[in-house]
Amino acid sequence: MSESPRTRRKGTGALPMVETRTKYAQLMRQGISNAEACRTLNINRRTGMRWRHGRTVTDTRGRATTYAPISLKAPPTISPRYLSEGERIQIADALQVGKSLRQIAAEMGRNPSTVSREVVRNRSPRGKRYAPRAAQVLADAARKRPRPGKIAGNPLLRGAISKHLLEQWSPRQISHQLRIDYPGQPEMNVVHESIYQALYSPHATGLSRGMSRHLRTGRRGRLNHRRTSRRRSRFSGPLLGERPAEVDTRLVPGHWEGDLVCGTFNRSAIATLVERTTGMLLLVHLNGKRDAATVRERVGQAMSALPPHLRKSLTWDQGSEMAEYLQFQTETGIPVYFCDPHSPWQRGSNENTNGLIRQYFPKGTNLSLHSPERLAEVAAKINARPRESRNWESAQAHFDRLRETAHI
Repeated sequence: MSESPRTRRKGTGALPMVETRTKYAQLMRQGISNAEACRTLNINRRTGMRWRHGRTVTDTRGRATTYAPISLKAPPTISPRYLSEGERIQIADALQVGKSLRQIAAEMGRNPSTVSREVVRNRSPRGKRYAPRAAQVLADAARKRPRPGKIAGNPLLRGAISKHLLEQWSPRQISHQLRIDYPGQPEMNVVHESIYQALYSPHATGLSRGMSRHLRTGRRGRLNHRRTSRRRSRFSGPLLGERPAEVDTRLVPGHWEGDLVCGTFNRSAIATLVERTTGMLLLVHLNGKRDAATVRERVGQAMSALPPHLRKSLTWDQGSEMAEYLQFQTETGIPVYFCDPHSPWQRGSNENTNGLIRQYFPKGTNLSLHSPERLAEVAAKINARPRESRNWESAQAHFDRLRETAHI
């Protein structure tokens, strides 16, 4: 029978479980779940959750002690010129058996003054006893050299970023625009990752946490990516393998991707159409419906209004709203192709644009309340944004040039 990490010893109480907590943190960094890590280390799952998320304990006198959550990042590697935690434990063990500082330094291969300063500097304030783990915490805190971030220390830069965030611009678009607005001023230029970090850690970087709701996702932090399972195809219609090869190059305009953005309980929806070459967005009003007949009729009307050379194909997902694709092809002359099951990346332009649309039409809202005029207004705003993938030209400007072209 294996011994539990919390096996009690006579006169000592429960063990502090420091080593077990360290092993738990290592398993978390490897992506192991809490249940599996607790089962491996033979500890309670509630203990693992407290370690992972931290907790605050209040004693009978009302004094609160906060235990910080474990870090999912591996501890940084420090230079060998600094004492490690293992060396500090070695010092504590040697002091316990009565060895002198010079003897300890000789065994460790360190200078006696290094060991002496370590013991004096990191001695416990109360008991005057050298505690290696407390010494490691104090040394880590002393080694940090925190400084204000670039955004936190520059009110002008912070204001410029906040202004564009309120306009629903992405951090990458903001980063590019700052280089244009402030040429030759490196203090006003930041990479997009700095803006993301300022939003995800506002206490240290200057931006308020509420500004994160202006991001495309509205999230306050990043989510882990997970592999999706495979599903069978819902339709027997043509898949992407039958689509013309010219569509993949994005050099020939007129090939579109489509999808639905749904509202509360999937009872309302807006059809979204994105042209693959220019990124041009069309929002189609469905009058509060999302059935196949309505989608076929409204999407067909929107695409039929385009010039013939700008409506060559339509790629859709496996949604049942495109069940009448054969009749759609007959009425419009536009061939329809379907993505593979559960493969949204095959309509990447459409999926990314749907994320932009969610800034204006959040999840959990009734989309039937928005008029066609409101949809046109939102589409115009998105189409006017600069696009990095198209050399910072807006989708509207690119599409307008192609509209005047009779043949590409």
